[in-house]
Amino acid sequence: MIELEGVPELIDPVMVAAFEGWNDAGDAASTAVAHLDREWKGEVFAALDAEDYYDFQVNRPTVFLENGVRKITWPTTRLSVVRVGGEKPRDLVLVRGIEPSMRWRSFCNELLAFAHELGVEMVVILGALLGDTPHTRPVPVSGVTSDPDLARTMDLEETRYEGPTGIVGILQEACTHAGVPAVSLWAAVPHYVSQPPNPKATLALLNRLEDLIGLRIPLGELPEDARAWQVGVDQLAAEDSEVAEYVQTLEEARDTAELPEASGEAIAREFERYLRRREPGTGPGGPGVAMEGGDTAFLRDPGSGRTRPPKPEQPGPEAVPGAESETPGDAGEPDAPEGTEGTEDTEGTDAPEGAADESPGTGPEPGAETEPEPEPRADTEPGADTEPGADGESGK
Repeated sequence: MIELEGVPELIDPVMVAAFEGWNDAGDAASTAVAHLDREWKGEVFAALDAEDYYDFQVNRPTVFLENGVRKITWPTTRLSVVRVGGEKPRDLVLVRGIEPSMRWRSFCNELLAFAHELGVEMVVILGALLGDTPHTRPVPVSGVTSDPDLARTMDLEETRYEGPTGIVGILQEACTHAGVPAVSLWAAVPHYVSQPPNPKATLALLNRLEDLIGLRIPLGELPEDARAWQVGVDQLAAEDSEVAEYVQTLEEARDTAELPEASGEAIAREFERYLRRREPGTGPGGPGVAMEGGDTAFLRDPGSGRTRPPKPEQPGPEAVPGAESETPGDAGEPDAPEGTEGTEDTEGTDAPEGAADESPGTGPEPGAETEPEPEPRADTEPGADTEPGADGESGK
């Protein structure tokens, strides 16, 4: 029986977990949970016994000096709680640790015991995998679950994966069998630049988590870090013609695959996030805070993958002196005189050059790539629930 003294009653708590190791390419997932803990000043209330789950020859303890006294930090998994206020308060239970070396079933049961005692309503497990995705495009993030009802109500994919798995897959299945709703979010990290850190993938995971649990997550310096990371990788790729050519091939394949994926739901999610970022006083940076993949909150050109600022709204005639005398064809133009219906080639009525490109419904809507399908490597789990390859490569 777990007794949690000093832990207050939580409001609609969600458990968010990430584990270093096989399921954490580029350290993207564990860094995301660390970011939440740092930004919301989480308070650690429990730690699992390291002796029960870790091989210290694989995950060695570290020694450090504190005020001249030598101390040891043992590899383990810690739980902390953060209180998130606002109009719709919701608390989080953060689980951050290392993939255990042994006793995975006992490990999961212990975490589930904490979840039960705290009244956790849903478990979200973050992961990152290596994939054939270009670093110049938004990071694909997939949401998968083993619960058909949850998949339908939360626009997730129902996992169909068969093969080797990590602690993320084991914990998700343990939650399902225990009757606890569970979701795993996977970010695809470019396999040709898998070294940690990868702030762009971390940022993408946090944006997807924000959409899933309905909380405004402060991003801090992550958007700037993501941009700096991409610039650095751009420079490295430019120095090697073979790498540059390979990246271009991935870009073309990605753009072609995503062209028909401009769904209304994806557009709605991007627009909702854009509005959240523009609300005054909602977090560091104010309006125009960076969005998924490290790009600013601008509309996205699906053809080139580049961002462009949205066109400012044009004021109506009542806001512009003398607007009633503007050339016919302007916004707010009065009705044509009687008898002119059907007149062709009337002066001033031709659409401006390029207007067809901006007309609603004439092409893929901006933001469609917020719900891309990941393109994992051949040795990784297929589809949204992809995990690192069976050969144990984790990107670390």
